[in-house]
Amino acid sequence: MILYITASTGKNLELANTLADVGKELGGDHEVINLVDCELPLYCVEEEKNGIPDQAKVLTQKLIEAEGFILIAPEYNGSIPPIMTNAIAWISRSGGEDWRAAFSEKIAAVATHSGGGGIKVLAAMRSQLEHLGTTVVARQILTHYQKSLNPDSAKAVIGHLLKLANKS
Repeated sequence: MILYITASTGKNLELANTLADVGKELGGDHEVINLVDCELPLYCVEEEKNGIPDQAKVLTQKLIEAEGFILIAPEYNGSIPPIMTNAIAWISRSGGEDWRAAFSEKIAAVATHSGGGGIKVLAAMRSQLEHLGTTVVARQILTHYQKSLNPDSAKAVIGHLLKLANKS
């Protein structure tokens, strides 16, 4: 299973759905997860005292079971959108000792549709994933209002992700 995890309901959700369609053409199981639909509360120690939200547990388990994933997010203030940072925080608290299995030794790619440059969010997602133990493929996907998705590039990135994920 390859997951396409997006942090918006707009163009990045469209990009996630398009990438998942490309992935389906290449074979295997593919699923889009929109973090907006998870409705996770803002993570803080006080909030955690109320218990781990069921959606965080579900998201963590899906990542643990996935062969690989693509994070897809718009650039917010030169970095990762708060909703994605929040989801990663909940994942790191929801799996007990096994939470690292959601990221460690996984294969991933990063993508964005950004009204701005988009380079900073791609670098920030890559840095965070690598810190968590994920291998991020070298090629990334960047679209914006003047640059649409190159289907050949999308196939190349997803094909490479599938190839590496199936080796692990």
